[in-house]
This record gives sequence, structure tokens and C-alpha cells, in this order.
Amino acid sequence: MAAGGHSRPRLMPRSRMTLVRQIFISPGHNFFGRYGKVADTHPAVEVEEVQCVTGMGLKGDRFFGYRPDYKGQVTFFSEEVWRQLQEHFKVHGHAPSVLRRNVILSGADLNALIGRRFSIQGVLFEATEECRPCHWMDNAVAPGAEEWLKGRGGLRCRVLSDGVLRREAA
Repeated sequence: MAAGGHSRPRLMPRSRMTLVRQIFISPGHNFFGRYGKVADTHPAVEVEEVQCVTGMGLKGDRFFGYRPDYKGQVTFFSEEVWRQLQEHFKVHGHAPSVLRRNVILSGADLNALIGRRFSIQGVLFEATEECRPCHWMDNAVAPGAEEWLKGRGGLRCRVLSDGVLRREAA
């Protein structure tokens, strides 16, 4: 443990390279707070880079400055899990933006980071919990997607340092 009782920041494992494959922000909520209502239609906009702001989240995103110390200031999702999901449900025409996660990473075991601090491209994050799938996934992807995604829904994090995340080529 580092001073103050926090674990030291951990870089993504070097055994396989972690890449930021896609970044999405949205100006509004489509599902959050809408249980029992129809989904809204705010677009998830793919961007080449995004400004990360300590304690606030991603500039331009619906959760930016949502509330102090919010545990879902940014969400990550695994590109490998996305491919498995597409194959399992035979839905190859969707983009990962349907999941409403912010950053798609390749080469990262997201669940292994829960409860830890880690750094990507010099930006420090604290992984708070799995980004649990909700019933909307059955509409956004395919019936059964919510159940299939349990334990693989992505990662919710706080932003602990300012910086920029940029999309990387393979």
C-alpha cells in the first residue's frame, strides 16, 4: 500500500499490449434513470481523443461532473468480450457504442483491476466495480445479452488525474 492507504498505480500488464481501440461520449442518458420508460435517443459519438478531468470524468460525456466522487465517471469495455458477444449472438452489424461504454480496450483483463488504481496513457484511474449489464442490453444487442454479459459488463472508474486518452492503432 502506498501512503494514505491506497494501492500503488498499476500499469496495464506488459505480457500483452493494452490499446485504446475506440472512445465514445454521449451528451445525454438513453438508459440511466429510465427504468420502465422507453430508451432515449442520444447518440454515442466516437471521438479520436477525450480530455479526462480529475474527479469529473470525460469532457463532453453525460456523466461529466454528475456528482462528487461518482464511481462511474468513465466506463471501459473489452474489445475481446465485444467480439465474443457478437459471435455468441450472431450480431455482427452492431458497433460497440450500443453498450454505452466510453472506452473500448484490447488486451486488458478488466475484472482483475476492480478495486485497484491503474494508468492508461499517463491518466490515472481507480476501478470501482464491474459495469453491470442491465435489461436494456437485451434490446441494444439481442435477447439474452444481459445475462450473457454478467461478469463481463466492463469496468466503472473514477478519474484520478487530468490527461488525454487517444485512440490507438493496432
